[in-house]
Order: sequence, then C-alpha cells, then structure tokens
Amino acid sequence: MSTRLSVLALSAILVASIGLTPAFGQIVEPIRVSTDLPSYSDGDTVIISGEVKELLSGFPVTLQVISANGNLVTVKQLDVGTDKKFGTELTAGGALWKSKGTYTVKVLYGTESRTAETTFEFGGSTGQPGTKPTGPTIQVGEFAIGYSITGGSLLSITPDEESKSLILEISTTGDGQLTINLPRAVIDAKLGGCSGEDDDFFVLIDGQEEDFDEVLTSDMRTLTISFLEGSEVIEIIGTCVIPEFGAIAALILAVAIISIIAVSARSRLSIMPKY
Repeated sequence: MSTRLSVLALSAILVASIGLTPAFGQIVEPIRVSTDLPSYSDGDTVIISGEVKELLSGFPVTLQVISANGNLVTVKQLDVGTDKKFGTELTAGGALWKSKGTYTVKVLYGTESRTAETTFEFGGSTGQPGTKPTGPTIQVGEFAIGYSITGGSLLSITPDEESKSLILEISTTGDGQLTINLPRAVIDAKLGGCSGEDDDFFVLIDGQEEDFDEVLTSDMRTLTISFLEGSEVIEIIGTCVIPEFGAIAALILAVAIISIIAVSARSRLSIMPKY
C-alpha cells in the first residue's frame, strides 16, 4: 500500500512540475531583432529582421544602426506586418561606415519598455565618393540627407543662411512623424555660435514652436519631429552658419561682381569718342 501511495505521490509531483514548465516557456521578449550574419564586409547587404510580442496600432518600429565609434549611421521606421514581423535590408558601406569593429542595431516599438538590440562585426568602409546613405535621401548642397517619414512626404529642404536654419516643405496625408539625420557640417546648434557645448535647436511647424526628440553623436544630430495633418513647413533653427552654402553664396557674388565690372568696362569703351 505504501508503495502505491509513493508512486501516486511521485506522479502528482511530476504532473505538477510539467504543468508549471509551459508557464515559464511562454515568457517572450516584447520585441527582438537579429541580423542574417554575424559579420559583413564593405558593400555587403545586411538583412535585419525581428518580431514583436503584440501588435500596437499606429506604431512603427524605429531602427537605428550605430557604428563602432558611436556615430549613428542609419535610422529607419519599419512597418510591422500582421504576422508581427518586420525587416529591412541595408548596404554596409559609405562615409558613415568607415569605422571597423562592432556595430549595434537598436529597435524601439511604441515605448521604452519595448526595446531590443543586437550586434554585428564590420570590417570598415573606404567611403568612396558617390556612396549614398541607405534609405531615402534628399540632397542639400553636396550632402545627401537621410530621413524617414510617416503620414506624408518630404518635398524639399532649403537652407536659410541668414536665419541659420533649414526650411523643410512637407505634404501630409495624416498625422505623422519625420526622423532626419542632420550632419553637423550642414547645420548645428552650439553655445557661442559654431563652438562650445551643444545647444538645442528650435523647431517650428508652420511658425509654431514644437517639441522633438533628438539623438546626438560627434558628427550627426538626428531629430524626430511629430506633425499634424495639414502641416506644410518645418523649420529647424540652429546657431552655426553653414560653411558650404556660405562659400557658394560668396562664389555667386564674386561672379556677379566680375560680370558687372566687365559689362561696365565694355560700356565705357563703346561710348568713348574716337579720334
């Protein structure tokens, strides 16, 4: 009898332990991300994929790739499918991928509690001229500005040297969000003009000051700006003159002055009396 009781007791304990196991197995991270390979060379395609535990309506996944020296090299917003999965492909290489070492992929979905990251090794890039950043870009002078946008499209970016700002024209289809990579060589905000510690940008949407999120690195400032349907103009105001555009303006002025002098000299010659 005691043997039967012992067997029954052991069976009960075994069943109970089996019943508890799935409860622990069901714990899944809110979001996870991975790459298809552990390392890449210049020009390789990096395939990034991930999955979320539950769908959040209206929220994309924000993805960032950070280089070995801490610079932000890519930022994207990815839609999540009905299967709760997301993904994208990047081309490893270019001016922002010069550093050799460990690169970090970070993703955020909705709130700070839904974050994940993974890493991969990269052998560095030559950053040859003509290499463009991944994702959509818009040309500002000699710079290709990387960005992502939901709820509309980015039509143009015009520098305003006098106000030390960038004027962004957008067309909206609804409420949305713009994330844009701004090289410090294009525009910056510093205490004391172009030197000193970092200062805050001012962001105006149709003339009204708006809050924004920002990620800073040594050579890049990435802004995430939310806007409402019907918005038309976003102005990002800094403190530092944009050298490239100043040089262009000076060149144009010099050409104009030379042309005026040449025309004036020719006019004087034409009206001088002949003896």
